[in-house]
Amino acid sequence: MNYYRVEDDKDRITCLLCRHYCRLKEAQIGICGVNQNIDNRLKNLVYNHPIALNIDPIEKKPLYHFLPSSKALSFGTVGCNFKCPFCQNWDISQKSDIDKSVVVTPDHMVSLAIKYGAKSIAYTYNEPTIFYPYAKDIGLIAHQRGVKNIFVSNGFESIEMIEDMSNWVDGINIDLKSWSDEYYKKVLKGGLDEVKYAIKTMVSKGIWVEITTLIIENINDSDDDIRSMAKFIAKELGRHIPWHLSAFFPNYKMREHQSTDISRLQRAKEIGYQEGLYYIYLGNLPADNHTKCPNCQGIIVDRASGYCHHCNREIEGVW
Repeated sequence: MNYYRVEDDKDRITCLLCRHYCRLKEAQIGICGVNQNIDNRLKNLVYNHPIALNIDPIEKKPLYHFLPSSKALSFGTVGCNFKCPFCQNWDISQKSDIDKSVVVTPDHMVSLAIKYGAKSIAYTYNEPTIFYPYAKDIGLIAHQRGVKNIFVSNGFESIEMIEDMSNWVDGINIDLKSWSDEYYKKVLKGGLDEVKYAIKTMVSKGIWVEITTLIIENINDSDDDIRSMAKFIAKELGRHIPWHLSAFFPNYKMREHQSTDISRLQRAKEIGYQEGLYYIYLGNLPADNHTKCPNCQGIIVDRASGYCHHCNREIEGVW
């Protein structure tokens, strides 16, 4: 498929990778810093050039209901379409200088996953939507060789890419960063409605979805905001969608902001359960993250089995 559209005036193209829909003149580069108009075609400048590559536990993504205890080959590139002031990977996401001496072709990436026993490839560390042409070429080969594909994303994919993702992406963790559209637009440089649309559409298309919210005190942690997010997940997506509540630690442009107190995460978790969510996990701190059966409340020691050993209730996920 084409990842861009040539406009009627013929001197610009529109990038179709994310909801910014950047209109690019010849030689112009999009907001993400890595997609450029060259000869009226969209060139993905980071194609074949990852900047970070590791073997991670799948739970680190975090995905708790997707091939639990398995390994994922994780990689990312430079660049991002958001400007989050708290970004944990700002040293790669907020830069655009590409080390072209590092070359990993799609076929080689899949071979690495298989070599190291990874059951999935995770497109992560920076926003994978901006290197979608590279990711998809890897993903199609991965499926042919029995390896699954997972995104870790801010949920700002274009409508066209969301439609295309359902053909090859198996699972995704999406950040729901705030319940304020103003905060999304002014601070993060995205949009809440667009993220909600992406989450709902991916769920409807059968992609396994888990959601992460980084809880930042006095930014997105009010009871009203937490309750609104929990209601959205429970009522518009499904009570079975796992919600990961992560603690903030000072970083990047928010080094003076206080860390999240565990009491705020516990309060958010309590609200989530009040709104009917089945599976809530705490991240970035030591916590009891056992999965509990929604039916009998028994602790599920082995999530990989996909059912409760106490009452035989099926546990939602990809096993």
